[in-house]
Amino acid sequence: MTTERVNPPELSPPTGFSHAVVATGTRLVFLAGQTALDTDGKVVGDTLPEQFERALTNLLTALHAAGGTPADLARVTVYAADVADYRAHAAELGRIWRDSAGRDYPAMAVVGAVRLWDEEALVELDGFAVLP
Repeated sequence: MTTERVNPPELSPPTGFSHAVVATGTRLVFLAGQTALDTDGKVVGDTLPEQFERALTNLLTALHAAGGTPADLARVTVYAADVADYRAHAAELGRIWRDSAGRDYPAMAVVGAVRLWDEEALVELDGFAVLP
């Protein structure tokens, strides 16, 4: 797969995302929403950063199982139960992202959610990737 991150100078400088991603490949991988569930199906982590790290790990685990890598991610949507809390932890969440997925950011959005499927979940991530 080839990707081109497009960040036009007419838009604000992106921090932790790309404005657009042009992806060329032959396989699309659609990734279901992932929260901080452990292998027993229980939400783990009391804080947003702890849950974000687990949810991202779960998303990347599904991606790897489908044959992809973080660089193949074209789009990720983050659903946050508390957007103000998400913004307050943005620097730490960015570090977690870089440590797990690198600096080739997909197109991203953060959406505030009244609640997620699992009542204890503070954050959920879904997305899609384009593989060679």
